Amino acid sequence: MPGTFEPLPGGGAAVALDDVEISIIRSLAAQLLELIGPGPAEDASADPLAELFADGPSEPPSDPVLRRLFPDAYTDPAKFPDTAEKAEEAKAYSAEFRRYTENDLRAGKREGALAVVRGLDELTMETGGAGAGGGVLRLTPERSLQWLKALNDIRLAIAARLDITDEEDSEILYRLPDTDERKPLVMAYLWLGGLQESLVETLMD
Repeated sequence: MPGTFEPLPGGGAAVALDDVEISIIRSLAAQLLELIGPGPAEDASADPLAELFADGPSEPPSDPVLRRLFPDAYTDPAKFPDTAEKAEEAKAYSAEFRRYTENDLRAGKREGALAVVRGLDELTMETGGAGAGGGVLRLTPERSLQWLKALNDIRLAIAARLDITDEEDSEILYRLPDTDERKPLVMAYLWLGGLQESLVETLMD
């Protein structure tokens, strides 16, 4: 099962990862966590009821990666033709939608990235620590879904950094010379795509 997920008896998925692969995925997941930011519950003084009813932001994020992870809603040009009035209407709908959904979306993405980091840390401990050569990561069905979503979020973040909007862009970047500073990130994007695809296929079996 090297490099690709395979099904486990009774559900779930497993994949063999070496030290370098573990380090890459963990680093990218940790960067995603840092970008998303801590949740309200991580503030010891937070009121649980206040957190439950707290509104999210109404403006889109300024960071291009966060804009890719939390895009505006109601931007279909067929529904909102290019007129000043309709543009304002679309903006108002998007702001309202973001206000009531972004906190939950952030919490879900944070939970997925944390599941990746914790799962890899557990694997590293089980196999004797960093430098032991890696091991086989085994995921329950629930953890498998968390990993699937987190891998998608990590690839979205990379795509935003590389300005990838479609498959043609990634193919062009793949042909970059090895001396290009973007090449390692491109290779990570493509590798994670294959990993994600194998997990999808595993869960559909």
